[in-house]
Amino acid sequence: MPVTHDKSHNIETAREYLRKAYEAGAELCVLPEIWNGPYATSAFAEYAEVLPGVGDSLGDEGGWGESSAMLMEAARSAGMYVVGGSVPESCGGKIYNTCLIVDPTGRIVGKHRKVHLFDVDVPGGIRFKESETLSAGEGATYFDVVGKSGDDEGGLGRIGVGICYDIRFPEYAMILTQKHRCRLLIYPGAFNLTTGPAHWELLQRARAVDGQCFVLTASPARSPPPADDGGNGAKYPHYSAWGHSTAVSPWGEVVATCDDEPAMVVADLDMAKVEEMRRAIPTGGQKRHDLYRLVAGDGS
Repeated sequence: MPVTHDKSHNIETAREYLRKAYEAGAELCVLPEIWNGPYATSAFAEYAEVLPGVGDSLGDEGGWGESSAMLMEAARSAGMYVVGGSVPESCGGKIYNTCLIVDPTGRIVGKHRKVHLFDVDVPGGIRFKESETLSAGEGATYFDVVGKSGDDEGGLGRIGVGICYDIRFPEYAMILTQKHRCRLLIYPGAFNLTTGPAHWELLQRARAVDGQCFVLTASPARSPPPADDGGNGAKYPHYSAWGHSTAVSPWGEVVATCDDEPAMVVADLDMAKVEEMRRAIPTGGQKRHDLYRLVAGDGS
Protein backbone atom coordinates (compact mmCIF):
# COMPACT_ATOMS: atom_id res chain seq x y z
CA MET A 1 0.00 0.00 0.00
CA PRO A 2 1.15 3.57 -0.58
CA VAL A 3 2.01 5.63 2.50
CA THR A 4 1.78 9.43 2.70
CA HIS A 5 2.35 12.10 5.36
CA ASP A 6 -1.44 12.28 5.93
CA LYS A 7 -2.26 9.93 8.80
CA SER A 8 -6.01 9.93 8.29
CA HIS A 9 -5.55 9.17 4.60
CA ASN A 10 -3.18 6.29 5.42
CA ILE A 11 -5.69 4.80 7.84
CA GLU A 12 -8.41 4.87 5.20
CA THR A 13 -6.01 3.35 2.65
CA ALA A 14 -5.19 0.52 5.05
CA ARG A 15 -8.88 -0.01 5.73
CA GLU A 16 -9.53 -0.27 2.00
CA TYR A 17 -6.74 -2.84 1.52
CA LEU A 18 -8.13 -4.91 4.38
CA ARG A 19 -11.55 -4.77 2.73
CA LYS A 20 -10.06 -5.89 -0.59
CA ALA A 21 -8.27 -8.77 1.13
CA TYR A 22 -11.53 -9.91 2.71
CA GLU A 23 -13.31 -9.73 -0.64
CA ALA A 24 -10.49 -11.83 -2.15
CA GLY A 25 -11.23 -14.55 0.42
CA ALA A 26 -8.30 -13.94 2.78
CA GLU A 27 -8.39 -15.55 6.21
CA LEU A 28 -5.36 -13.56 7.32
CA CYS A 29 -4.08 -10.20 6.06
CA VAL A 30 -0.70 -8.51 6.66
CA LEU A 31 -0.06 -4.77 6.46
CA PRO A 32 3.40 -3.20 5.97
CA GLU A 33 5.81 -1.66 8.48
CA ILE A 34 5.05 1.94 9.59
CA TRP A 35 1.94 2.31 7.43
CA ASN A 36 0.31 5.23 9.26
CA GLY A 37 3.02 7.81 8.53
CA PRO A 38 6.51 8.48 7.14
CA TYR A 39 9.34 6.09 7.91
CA ALA A 40 11.61 8.70 9.49
CA THR A 41 13.03 8.80 13.01
CA SER A 42 11.99 12.43 13.32
CA ALA A 43 8.38 11.52 12.46
CA PHE A 44 7.80 8.63 14.84
CA ALA A 45 6.85 10.77 17.85
CA GLU A 46 4.23 12.72 15.88
CA TYR A 47 2.55 9.59 14.51
CA ALA A 48 2.88 7.48 17.69
CA GLU A 49 -0.23 6.25 19.48
CA VAL A 50 -1.17 4.51 22.69
CA LEU A 51 -1.90 0.91 21.67
CA PRO A 52 -3.98 -1.82 23.30
CA GLY A 53 -2.42 -4.85 24.92
CA VAL A 54 -2.85 -8.57 24.38
CA GLY A 55 -6.35 -9.62 25.41
CA ASP A 56 -7.92 -6.20 24.80
CA SER A 57 -11.04 -5.92 22.64
CA LEU A 58 -12.96 -3.04 21.11
CA GLY A 59 -15.28 -2.83 24.10
CA ASP A 60 -12.31 -2.33 26.44
CA GLU A 61 -11.45 1.09 24.94
CA GLY A 62 -8.62 2.64 26.90
CA GLY A 63 -7.66 5.82 25.06
CA TRP A 64 -6.09 3.96 22.15
CA GLY A 65 -5.19 5.66 18.89
CA GLU A 66 -7.18 5.64 15.68
CA SER A 67 -4.81 3.24 13.89
CA SER A 68 -5.37 0.39 16.34
CA ALA A 69 -9.11 1.09 16.49
CA MET A 70 -9.32 0.73 12.71
CA LEU A 71 -7.39 -2.58 12.78
CA MET A 72 -9.70 -4.03 15.42
CA GLU A 73 -12.86 -2.82 13.69
CA ALA A 74 -11.69 -4.12 10.29
CA ALA A 75 -10.73 -7.55 11.66
CA ARG A 76 -14.09 -7.94 13.42
CA SER A 77 -16.07 -6.68 10.44
CA ALA A 78 -14.32 -9.03 8.03
CA GLY A 79 -14.05 -11.96 10.43
CA MET A 80 -10.37 -12.47 9.59
CA TYR A 81 -7.00 -12.29 11.32
CA VAL A 82 -5.07 -9.06 10.79
CA VAL A 83 -1.33 -8.77 11.31
CA GLY A 84 -1.33 -5.01 11.50
CA GLY A 85 2.05 -4.20 10.01
CA SER A 86 3.52 -1.72 12.47
CA VAL A 87 2.91 1.76 13.78
CA PRO A 88 4.89 3.86 16.28
CA GLU A 89 3.68 3.11 19.82
CA SER A 90 3.91 5.55 22.72
CA CYS A 91 4.26 3.82 26.09
CA GLY A 92 5.89 4.86 29.36
CA GLY A 93 7.78 7.75 27.82
CA LYS A 94 9.27 5.53 25.11
CA ILE A 95 8.40 4.91 21.46
CA TYR A 96 8.34 1.42 19.97
CA ASN A 97 7.92 0.08 16.43
CA THR A 98 4.95 -2.17 17.18
CA CYS A 99 2.84 -4.75 15.38
CA LEU A 100 -0.61 -5.64 16.65
CA ILE A 101 -2.19 -8.99 15.78
CA VAL A 102 -5.99 -9.01 15.85
CA ASP A 103 -8.25 -12.06 15.71
CA PRO A 104 -11.57 -12.24 13.82
CA THR A 105 -13.51 -11.01 16.89
CA GLY A 106 -11.44 -7.81 17.10
CA ARG A 107 -9.38 -9.00 20.08
CA ILE A 108 -5.63 -8.43 20.34
CA VAL A 109 -3.92 -11.85 20.36
CA GLY A 110 -0.34 -10.68 19.83
CA LYS A 111 1.79 -7.56 20.15
CA HIS A 112 5.33 -7.46 18.79
CA ARG A 113 7.73 -4.63 19.50
CA LYS A 114 10.61 -4.69 17.03
CA VAL A 115 13.49 -6.29 18.92
CA HIS A 116 16.36 -5.40 16.57
CA LEU A 117 16.56 -1.70 15.77
CA PHE A 118 17.63 -0.65 12.27
CA ASP A 119 20.92 1.15 12.95
CA VAL A 120 23.04 1.00 9.79
CA ASP A 121 25.54 3.11 7.86
CA VAL A 122 26.22 1.67 4.41
CA PRO A 123 28.96 3.63 2.60
CA GLY A 124 27.52 5.07 -0.58
CA GLY A 125 24.10 3.71 0.37
CA ILE A 126 21.97 4.54 3.38
CA ARG A 127 22.44 5.75 6.94
CA PHE A 128 19.55 5.23 9.34
CA LYS A 129 19.41 4.95 13.15
CA GLU A 130 16.09 3.89 14.61
CA SER A 131 17.64 4.08 18.07
CA GLU A 132 17.68 7.88 17.78
CA THR A 133 13.97 7.70 18.58
CA LEU A 134 12.84 4.12 19.15
CA SER A 135 13.36 1.66 21.98
CA ALA A 136 13.75 -2.06 21.33
CA GLY A 137 11.19 -4.66 22.30
CA GLU A 138 12.12 -7.48 24.67
CA GLY A 139 10.26 -10.59 23.57
CA ALA A 140 9.53 -13.11 20.87
CA THR A 141 5.99 -13.01 19.52
CA TYR A 142 3.74 -15.75 18.20
CA PHE A 143 0.04 -16.59 18.04
CA ASP A 144 -2.17 -19.49 16.95
CA VAL A 145 -4.66 -19.65 14.10
CA VAL A 146 -6.86 -22.72 14.51
CA GLY A 147 -9.08 -24.36 11.94
CA LYS A 148 -12.85 -24.04 11.88
CA SER A 149 -13.11 -27.20 13.97
CA GLY A 150 -11.19 -25.49 16.78
CA ASP A 151 -7.87 -27.31 16.32
CA ASP A 152 -4.87 -27.08 13.99
CA GLU A 153 -6.61 -29.13 11.32
CA GLY A 154 -7.31 -26.78 8.44
CA GLY A 155 -5.77 -23.81 10.22
CA LEU A 156 -2.48 -22.01 9.74
CA GLY A 157 -1.26 -23.20 13.13
CA ARG A 158 1.33 -21.28 15.13
CA ILE A 159 2.66 -18.09 13.53
CA GLY A 160 5.73 -16.11 14.56
CA VAL A 161 6.09 -12.38 14.00
CA GLY A 162 9.09 -10.10 13.51
CA ILE A 163 9.46 -6.64 12.00
CA CYS A 164 11.79 -5.80 9.10
CA TYR A 165 15.35 -5.81 10.52
CA ASP A 166 14.38 -8.75 12.77
CA ILE A 167 14.56 -10.93 9.64
CA ARG A 168 18.36 -10.52 9.53
CA PHE A 169 18.75 -12.45 12.77
CA PRO A 170 18.39 -16.22 12.25
CA GLU A 171 18.60 -16.77 15.99
CA TYR A 172 15.28 -15.01 16.48
CA ALA A 173 13.65 -17.11 13.77
CA MET A 174 15.15 -20.25 15.33
CA ILE A 175 13.50 -19.43 18.66
CA LEU A 176 10.16 -19.18 16.86
CA THR A 177 10.49 -22.31 14.71
CA GLN A 178 12.46 -24.61 17.04
CA LYS A 179 11.27 -23.66 20.52
CA HIS A 180 7.73 -22.55 19.67
CA ARG A 181 7.24 -24.75 16.57
CA CYS A 182 5.93 -21.95 14.35
CA ARG A 183 4.92 -23.06 10.86
CA LEU A 184 4.74 -19.57 9.41
CA LEU A 185 6.87 -16.46 10.01
CA ILE A 186 5.56 -12.99 9.17
CA TYR A 187 7.74 -9.91 8.79
CA PRO A 188 6.17 -6.57 7.92
CA GLY A 189 9.11 -4.56 6.56
CA ALA A 190 10.34 -1.54 4.68
CA PHE A 191 13.68 -2.39 3.14
CA ASN A 192 15.21 0.45 1.13
CA LEU A 193 16.72 0.80 -2.34
CA THR A 194 20.18 -0.21 -1.07
CA THR A 195 19.34 -3.32 0.98
CA GLY A 196 16.13 -4.28 -0.81
CA PRO A 197 17.44 -5.49 -4.17
CA ALA A 198 20.38 -7.23 -2.48
CA HIS A 199 18.83 -8.92 0.54
CA TRP A 200 15.01 -8.68 0.79
CA GLU A 201 14.11 -11.87 -1.09
CA LEU A 202 17.35 -13.61 -0.10
CA LEU A 203 16.61 -13.24 3.62
CA GLN A 204 13.03 -14.43 3.23
CA ARG A 205 14.15 -17.54 1.40
CA ALA A 206 16.90 -18.14 3.95
CA ARG A 207 14.51 -17.94 6.91
CA ALA A 208 12.04 -20.21 5.09
CA VAL A 209 14.66 -22.88 4.38
CA ASP A 210 16.31 -22.60 7.83
CA GLY A 211 12.98 -22.87 9.62
CA GLN A 212 11.33 -25.21 7.11
CA CYS A 213 8.31 -22.92 7.20
CA PHE A 214 6.40 -20.38 5.14
CA VAL A 215 7.55 -16.76 5.27
CA LEU A 216 5.33 -13.78 4.47
CA THR A 217 6.43 -10.15 4.13
CA ALA A 218 4.53 -6.93 3.49
CA SER A 219 6.19 -3.68 2.43
CA PRO A 220 4.90 -0.20 1.66
CA ALA A 221 4.82 0.66 -2.01
CA ARG A 222 7.62 2.85 -3.29
CA SER A 223 6.72 6.52 -3.14
CA PRO A 224 8.35 9.16 -5.34
CA PRO A 225 10.34 11.98 -3.71
CA PRO A 226 8.13 15.00 -3.03
CA ALA A 227 7.96 17.69 -5.69
CA ASP A 228 9.91 20.90 -5.16
CA ASP A 229 8.00 22.96 -2.60
CA GLY A 230 9.65 26.28 -3.35
CA GLY A 231 12.77 25.63 -1.33
CA ASN A 232 11.10 25.30 2.07
CA GLY A 233 12.15 21.67 2.39
CA ALA A 234 10.05 18.64 3.34
CA LYS A 235 9.04 18.25 6.98
CA TYR A 236 10.57 14.79 7.15
CA PRO A 237 13.33 13.09 5.12
CA HIS A 238 12.01 11.05 2.22
CA TYR A 239 12.39 7.26 2.45
CA SER A 240 11.97 5.04 -0.59
CA ALA A 241 10.78 1.53 0.26
CA TRP A 242 11.79 -1.38 -1.95
CA GLY A 243 8.29 -2.85 -2.00
CA HIS A 244 8.03 -6.44 -3.32
CA SER A 245 5.73 -7.97 -0.69
CA THR A 246 6.27 -11.72 -0.96
CA ALA A 247 5.27 -15.22 0.14
CA VAL A 248 7.92 -17.95 0.29
CA SER A 249 7.42 -21.71 0.75
CA PRO A 250 9.34 -24.05 3.11
CA TRP A 251 11.32 -25.16 0.04
CA GLY A 252 12.50 -21.59 -0.47
CA GLU A 253 10.33 -20.95 -3.51
CA VAL A 254 8.68 -17.59 -4.10
CA VAL A 255 5.02 -18.53 -4.41
CA ALA A 256 3.62 -14.99 -4.74
CA THR A 257 5.07 -11.50 -5.00
CA CYS A 258 4.63 -8.06 -6.56
CA ASP A 259 6.78 -5.13 -7.67
CA ASP A 260 7.19 -1.72 -6.03
CA GLU A 261 3.81 -0.35 -7.12
CA PRO A 262 0.71 -0.38 -4.87
CA ALA A 263 -0.58 -3.95 -4.93
CA MET A 264 -2.17 -6.73 -2.92
CA VAL A 265 -0.46 -10.13 -2.88
CA VAL A 266 -2.78 -13.12 -2.42
CA ALA A 267 -1.37 -16.58 -1.67
CA ASP A 268 -2.99 -19.92 -0.86
CA LEU A 269 -0.71 -21.65 1.67
CA ASP A 270 -0.69 -25.44 1.79
CA MET A 271 0.39 -25.88 5.40
CA ALA A 272 0.88 -29.61 4.88
CA LYS A 273 4.06 -28.62 3.02
CA VAL A 274 5.64 -27.62 6.34
CA GLU A 275 5.44 -31.06 7.94
CA GLU A 276 6.26 -32.65 4.59
CA MET A 277 9.50 -30.65 4.45
CA ARG A 278 10.35 -31.32 8.09
CA ARG A 279 9.89 -35.07 7.57
CA ALA A 280 11.79 -35.22 4.29
CA ILE A 281 14.81 -33.25 5.54
CA PRO A 282 14.61 -33.78 9.31
CA THR A 283 17.20 -31.23 10.45
CA GLY A 284 15.15 -30.53 13.59
CA GLY A 285 16.11 -33.94 14.97
CA GLN A 286 19.68 -33.93 13.67
CA LYS A 287 21.14 -31.12 15.77
CA ARG A 288 24.62 -31.67 17.23
CA HIS A 289 23.94 -30.42 20.73
CA ASP A 290 27.38 -31.65 21.75
CA LEU A 291 28.78 -28.95 19.44
CA TYR A 292 26.22 -26.16 19.66
CA ARG A 293 22.97 -25.32 21.42
CA LEU A 294 20.15 -22.81 21.04
CA VAL A 295 19.81 -21.00 24.37
CA ALA A 296 16.65 -18.92 24.69
CA GLY A 297 16.65 -15.75 26.78
CA ASP A 298 14.03 -14.64 29.28
CA GLY A 299 11.99 -12.83 26.63
CA SER A 300 11.54 -15.87 24.42
